[in-house]
Amino acid sequence: MERTSLFETFEHGADIGIRGIGPTLEQAFENGAKALFSIIVINFSSIKPVNIYQISCFSFDLEPLFTSWINQLLAEADINRCIFSDFKINHLDLDNFRLSALAFGEFFDTNRFERGVDVKGATFTELKVYKRDGFWIAQCVVDV
Repeated sequence: MERTSLFETFEHGADIGIRGIGPTLEQAFENGAKALFSIIVINFSSIKPVNIYQISCFSFDLEPLFTSWINQLLAEADINRCIFSDFKINHLDLDNFRLSALAFGEFFDTNRFERGVDVKGATFTELKVYKRDGFWIAQCVVDV
């Protein structure tokens, strides 16, 4: 299976679904985060990875770990008034469902960035983490 994009969105009523795809579980989570920020900022590709933020989260199972990851990124972006463009999961503990990662981004300059949709949080709706055709897929619907 050859893919041209490793992150995408999908329609879901009044909300929006985000999906990350990758040959590893870590890359699927990282690309899911890119799908998230691609709807928050219209000109997502112009975000410069000039600042690095430590992100850690945990959950009770693998699928909820994806929503925990997305919600932690939203919280960090809100607290630090920044936006992210790239992600690197350093450690993914599948026994205890914990992850630690780096998020790369910059201050949200309203003169440079065009705001997209306001995302309130990741939900369990359409929440799935699975492997198909050699690729991991992590997805959920975000409340907008």
